[in-house]
Amino acid sequence: MPDSSISKFFEKSRKERLNIIATFANLSKDELDILENTDGGISFDKADKMIENAIGTFSLPLGVATNFKINGKDYVVPMVIEEPSVIAAASKGAKIARIKGGFEVTADESYSIGQIQILNVDANLAIKKIQDSTSEILELANSKSNTLSKMNKGAKEITCREIDTPSGNMLIVELLIDVGDAMGANITNTMCEAVSPLIEKITGGRALLRILSNYSTRRMVKAKAIFEKESVGGEDVVDNIILAFEFADNDVYRAVTHNKGIMNGIISVANAVGQDSRAIEAAANAYAAISGKYRSLSKWSK
Repeated sequence: MPDSSISKFFEKSRKERLNIIATFANLSKDELDILENTDGGISFDKADKMIENAIGTFSLPLGVATNFKINGKDYVVPMVIEEPSVIAAASKGAKIARIKGGFEVTADESYSIGQIQILNVDANLAIKKIQDSTSEILELANSKSNTLSKMNKGAKEITCREIDTPSGNMLIVELLIDVGDAMGANITNTMCEAVSPLIEKITGGRALLRILSNYSTRRMVKAKAIFEKESVGGEDVVDNIILAFEFADNDVYRAVTHNKGIMNGIISVANAVGQDSRAIEAAANAYAAISGKYRSLSKWSK
């Protein structure tokens, strides 16, 4: 089994690092050539097709964090970031966590949330009508994705809630969609668009926005680890870590910077694997305030 605990990886040449990664990840010659013989950017022709008014391209360093053991399996973690010390800190933390078995990670089922904004209705009456028509609404939503339906995934639940705004009360209808390994934005938006006319008919209201929410409270991932006190500097250091956490958990000015440090690692990985880092950042910061107060995303105890 590959071992991500690579001694003095930072001291090795680029060629040596690439060969180690190629062996660890069982890369093909073509895959290794891509890493070795490109600067990691894209051609201007591709860039010009991706965005408007393109004038050039921009690249960032790609590195790897070593020493990670997650749910008993070793990983070398790709990270794209311009800030020094982030990859070193991640590798060091993972090395200490290995002593007690590494990181234990759990993930919810992958539910995307689609929202339909309904105006000009009696919310209580409309909610009852929607609940009575749940099967019909879900059937219509699932008709828009044969792939998800064949996998026994797709739209699974409907929830409703009323919100109070300066323009009056609004009914928010939410589709909970099991999208499997996909991010699911396109199919979520498609399903919301498809069922909106039916919901208008059922409620007598007007549907305005019909769109994905990036606040992914139904697809949570949680990680935990035990750090041996002797390996972090002893009992006093452990106590100080907890005191620093409690500062961040109870002071918004500290919490913002504390969480920025956490997001250094998360966004680096998101960038490296082509994910929507803005969606991840927005959702993480919203979750930090889920209690009504902006707090630390991490928890420390002894």
